[in-house]
Amino acid sequence: MRTTVLTAFVIFVIDQLSKWVVVHLLNLRTIGEMDVFPPFLVFRMAWNTGINFGLFSEHAGMLRWGWVALAVAISVWVLIWAQRENFDRIGLISAGFLVGGALGNGLDRILYGAVADFLNMSCCGFANPYSFNVADIAIFIGAFGLILFTGETKKRA
Repeated sequence: MRTTVLTAFVIFVIDQLSKWVVVHLLNLRTIGEMDVFPPFLVFRMAWNTGINFGLFSEHAGMLRWGWVALAVAISVWVLIWAQRENFDRIGLISAGFLVGGALGNGLDRILYGAVADFLNMSCCGFANPYSFNVADIAIFIGAFGLILFTGETKKRA
């Protein structure tokens, strides 16, 4: 369990530090967009008041605290699940990625009223209209890891 909590803490700190640098130090909230390694990496500020890809943004005021509560509830559930199922090291790390990312985005909603998204990646003639952040990456990696590396292993005949 210590592995999960430590991983979650590291992901949370990296996420919040990256957002602080981009939003406050680089002042991306005012500048709006900054080429880093165009077109592959551009910092493009986006405030996501909804969920993935801005879904349900029209209900932002009503759902803000619901999203915070959901992030905390999912984090607690994943921690309990990881402890009960006695995950191996990869499962514990995956759980930590998911929890750290969920809590990072949850704190954004408390601090800013929205999730601070700033990473935009495009390639090969495809212009990606969406931005994301370190927490989003961690949530994806964590969920993917939990799907692949947890659960019963069955012997093949």
